[in-house]
Amino acid sequence: MLKYELFEKPKGVTVIGGFPGMGLVGTITTEFLLDHLNVKLIGRIISEKIPALVAVHSGKVVEPLGIFYDSKKKIVIAHAVTDVSTMEWELAETILAIAKDLEAKEVISLEGIGSNLASKSNAFYFSNDEKARKKFESIKIESLKNGIVVGITGFLLLRASKQKISCIFATTHSNLPDSRAAATIIEVLDKYLDLDIPYEPLLKKAENFEDKLKNIFEDSKKAETVKDKKTVEYLG
Repeated sequence: MLKYELFEKPKGVTVIGGFPGMGLVGTITTEFLLDHLNVKLIGRIISEKIPALVAVHSGKVVEPLGIFYDSKKKIVIAHAVTDVSTMEWELAETILAIAKDLEAKEVISLEGIGSNLASKSNAFYFSNDEKARKKFESIKIESLKNGIVVGITGFLLLRASKQKISCIFATTHSNLPDSRAAATIIEVLDKYLDLDIPYEPLLKKAENFEDKLKNIFEDSKKAETVKDKKTVEYLG
């Protein structure tokens, strides 16, 4: 069972969620936001399902599922650097619970979707709110007309009858970390939320994030493999 802890409870915020998925697009995007906005850690999501390990990078402990807040932009960011493939439904429920607790104006979910295009990433949106749809249309973003939305984003759309939900998708051609797709989402977010983020140089910086996140996930998998091996040896 997932639980969340909030050290602060700002009200009337916009909640942005980015989780490991196709191309790690959501995680790369939220990592970039954390680096470029003035955020602080205000909470965490905890569960027995999260691997019993922690990553340390650049001398700092990285929360597996951290909740961050920018008071100037009134944005709360849920950021994951751990595998969530076995807890998508619970995590989506938890995001909705956090949004309700914080009286969120909107929840924005970031996601990569598959594409055969190898060199270009396109953005699409989906929203259950008419005002949000008009805003996306005004910044020339196409709506997702047909497609299958899975995982956390799919569940958010199914359960958010009373919560304003918007999704921003970027096409990606690979399950490998895709900084181009992340850059596409950053550009859309910048226009949609007036973030004033210099997204033009994102590709170069996102490549660094790409390497960092790849190392974190690889270290996590190695640690989990060692843990499982020790468990087998103990049981054997």
